[in-house]
Amino acid sequence: MSTMTQSTEIPSIPGKIWLCGAITGATALMAMLDSTLANLALESIRVDLGADLSAVQWVVSAYLVAMAVSLPAVGWLGARFGCGQLWIGSTVAFTVASCLCAASQTLSMLIATRVLQGLAAGLMVPAGQAVLASATGPRQLGRLMGVLGLAVSLGPAIGPAIGGFLLEIATWPWLFLINVPIGIVALVLAPTFVPRGVTSDKRRIDFLGLILLGIGIPSLLLGTARLAEGGANYTSVFAIVAGGFAILGYAFNSRLAKTPLLELSLFRNGTFASATSLVVLTGANMYGLLLLLPMYFLNVTDLRTLEVGWMLFVLGLGSSVALPVAGWATDRFGAGPVSASGVALLIATTLPFFWLPWISKTTLLTCLFLRGTGLAWTQMPAMTAAYGSVEKVQMGDASALLNIAQRIGGAMGAILLGIGIDNGEDLLVSEDFSMVFAGIMGISVAAVAPAFWLVMQPSRPST
Repeated sequence: MSTMTQSTEIPSIPGKIWLCGAITGATALMAMLDSTLANLALESIRVDLGADLSAVQWVVSAYLVAMAVSLPAVGWLGARFGCGQLWIGSTVAFTVASCLCAASQTLSMLIATRVLQGLAAGLMVPAGQAVLASATGPRQLGRLMGVLGLAVSLGPAIGPAIGGFLLEIATWPWLFLINVPIGIVALVLAPTFVPRGVTSDKRRIDFLGLILLGIGIPSLLLGTARLAEGGANYTSVFAIVAGGFAILGYAFNSRLAKTPLLELSLFRNGTFASATSLVVLTGANMYGLLLLLPMYFLNVTDLRTLEVGWMLFVLGLGSSVALPVAGWATDRFGAGPVSASGVALLIATTLPFFWLPWISKTTLLTCLFLRGTGLAWTQMPAMTAAYGSVEKVQMGDASALLNIAQRIGGAMGAILLGIGIDNGEDLLVSEDFSMVFAGIMGISVAAVAPAFWLVMQPSRPST
């Protein structure tokens, strides 16, 4: 075989590594399913437990907030105990918490157990990503991250459908009990296929950093959610501002702490910084559009909620279909060219929205599918490049920072577009959303610079 062929051939992935990816991917799917699975069951839970509608909403919110609270601890726990051990421990906790959710007899108990479940999920998903990143070579990681990304993206998309089916044939506790066999099988297979990870007993817990990020990230996300639901109000604005200041406070604290909770020094690495910037901008692009499109269709057109839901499902379907292809292309051509292609697709699929009132439904659905493809082709290769640029002992920090970046990016997109909507006079009763779609275009164009930086990086060897 020629030297040229050897340099371009994609190295095969051993079966044991694929099984590791399947195991951690299954638990990631389990965690992401639970972010939307309970939405359709809120009325059944309210009636069964005799609760108020406003209180029962916390069955969903408590889980999402708890996920954000535990995320910052992934770096320290992964370094201290090994990312594989962290994944095993959090999977045990998630499986037990799922049983407790199903056994809950009061709303207070259900919300408390959902908090435990969310805390475990916030550790389990990034720890699983870090395990995979540590177990593979640089030109194998793209395909594995594509499969893991498929699980993460499919969860929220198919959660309502699975929840609706289960509620047709069973009662709401089964929404949580379906996690138990998945968790047990994953834990039985883990000793053979999931590596324990690299540890360091020199890493000390940064309590002040944990408090600042534990308050800052959930406050920012909660404030953004309230902003998206009901527009700007004192509660949402205060939560966003308080969360932002707490996160900035952590950034200053990390420069003083001997062992910061998360190693922000990773951003001195140009590849990691550029890749994380792409993750932030992709998150802003995705969640900003998810905020904007329902508002447009429900206020300007005569589409029903169900039809809008199917349109957004097409967006998620585009990402799900594109992720395995993006993984193969990343291993074959490198992260830079694939991310750049994704950014180009995001820019191209933003243009039709400026003529939204006049384009056909078929054109719109095609545009949404291709936009989902662009999101997958931008974000997944960027995350692969980020993991490939750090040492194995830093995988926990890298995974936590990337997951936090994705969530903060989504919050930023929702905030920026929410401000644009609030400032547009009579925007919601007119057909002129062009000002806000221009914001989506600006976010897409901003991704050109970090994608170009990744393109300019030399290709890594195939070993």
